[in-house]
Amino acid sequence: MKLAILSDVHANLEALRATLQAIATQDVDRIVCLGDIVGYHADPEACVALIRESGALCVVGSHDRAAAGLITTEGFSATAALAADWTSRQLDAETLDYLASLPLQLTLEDHLVAVHGALLPGGGCDTTRLNNEARRRVSFDALAAHPSGARACAFGHTHDLGVYEFQDGTERILSGDQVQLRGDALYLINPGNVGQPRGIRDRRATYMTFDTDRQTVAIHRVAYEFTAPLAKARRAGLMPGYSGLPAPLRAALKWSTRNLGIYGLAKKLAQSRQRRRRESGESSRG
Repeated sequence: MKLAILSDVHANLEALRATLQAIATQDVDRIVCLGDIVGYHADPEACVALIRESGALCVVGSHDRAAAGLITTEGFSATAALAADWTSRQLDAETLDYLASLPLQLTLEDHLVAVHGALLPGGGCDTTRLNNEARRRVSFDALAAHPSGARACAFGHTHDLGVYEFQDGTERILSGDQVQLRGDALYLINPGNVGQPRGIRDRRATYMTFDTDRQTVAIHRVAYEFTAPLAKARRAGLMPGYSGLPAPLRAALKWSTRNLGIYGLAKKLAQSRQRRRRESGESSRG
């Protein structure tokens, strides 16, 4: 079986279209989506529709759950919180129900466990970031004990490409665009992201293919016209004016606004609107 694994579309229609077109050339058996179909960009309805049309098996991401009203935006950045609030107002009831119905974890026979954020002893989690060795060790331990017997777990959320191997108590970060999996090791694999690159040097969408027969994982990069989704997001008020600046300068601006005490203002306003809308909806249902 050959799987195409993608994550973190974040309502970027141009990136998703290009990625699905590239996947169509790979002769895959199934597409696996690791969540965060929505958030940040301005085409959430169209992206959910495309994912559904592709027949992808999906787990739910934190942005998906926030848009569906299943979690608050506590812990989100100000930009992410505003996007979640905006997104929930753009989606129709059927799409919101679809997002709310997605599981935190999927298992594909004894080949792969799929989660958004992390595999924990209690199951899939959409908010934990596997961005250090200690956190990945917890997921490796959960994978080793998983009843499916799978030796690989696919996760997203960090937006960072990576293949992590665990053997004899030691983690290795594997390099190269094609990796041969060993029969005596465990693997955490992250396909990067389709729609929300965190750097400015390489804005291509990324995904992975996993050939379960050959036990190989391959990384694929897809170019698309990235200025179009950014322009749409800015017109919708979803992107701060400094979003196109280099990451170090953005970090400096964030540090400055935190010190001035205004960074959290937009986030608090978004959370307040989301809470009022949720309470209003509960009241209307009686």
